[in-house]
Amino acid sequence: MIGFTNFKSRVTQSVGRGGLVLKKYSPEILLGAGLIGVVTSAVMAARATLKVNEIVEEAKTTMKNIEAVQLLSADSPHKVSYTQEDHDKDVGLLYVQTSLKLVKLYGPSVGLGVCSIAAILASHGIMGRRQVSLIAAYNLLNEGYQSYRRRVVEELGEDKDKMYHLGLRDKTVTDYDKDEDGNETTLTEKKIKVYDPNFKSDYARFFDEASVQWRTDPTLNLYFLKAQQNYANDLLKSRGHVFLNEVYDMLGLPRTKAGSVVGWLKNHGDNFIDFDVYNAHSTPGRDFVNGYNRSILLDFNVDGVIYDLI
Repeated sequence: MIGFTNFKSRVTQSVGRGGLVLKKYSPEILLGAGLIGVVTSAVMAARATLKVNEIVEEAKTTMKNIEAVQLLSADSPHKVSYTQEDHDKDVGLLYVQTSLKLVKLYGPSVGLGVCSIAAILASHGIMGRRQVSLIAAYNLLNEGYQSYRRRVVEELGEDKDKMYHLGLRDKTVTDYDKDEDGNETTLTEKKIKVYDPNFKSDYARFFDEASVQWRTDPTLNLYFLKAQQNYANDLLKSRGHVFLNEVYDMLGLPRTKAGSVVGWLKNHGDNFIDFDVYNAHSTPGRDFVNGYNRSILLDFNVDGVIYDLI
């Protein structure tokens, strides 16, 4: 009895897991089945068309026979009874029979085509509902993050908020000089902000050799980034919205899933697009602007999820 109970439990779990997997991949399954069905219905319709001539020729022959009977009836000395009403009934019956044959011939292909289109539309509907749910969840997370940042600003100020947001940390450096005897003397100690190497912003990307737009000349890279930032802002002003993936495309960087729903919206948020080139607080960032470094870590001031606001 215990063995049967365990077996039943395993079967129930397997069926439940199988149903979950089927539900998870139902859009892909419906889309694949719909595409296959559309192609199959087209092939079936083409094959059915080969038999249309037979039905049409048969209908033409029957129509000629009906017309011949009507003529014989009119010229017959025995006055064969075949009235105009009988003629009209036979013609109507011929049309009905021919139509039924055509429906029977094309019915399977048309039915399969309708079911296939319905499967494709169902797949689109499922993906649309999932996207709405995903955006709602993303908005909830974004609202929580923005609320956290507001509390940081209230408690610690905007400078600390920016440090936490960009992954910066304070580092004390000492400048040295040499006296007449060649001995090092301490000049000053100062604090600079550097990037935490273990930190990675959600939207930050390195503009370096991985980009097809990157060049070995640091000045060209700086001018290119300035031009693309200006173009992105012009696009925002003219069109009203810009997705982060579009900016990635401008810079020759790979797209991301988040980049398809987050971006900038006119008259919303900062109302401008900033690559954080001139506001970079790290030493590598300053070196890039000054022409000492050919690469830079860009962090984009996205307004958040804009997909559902357009």
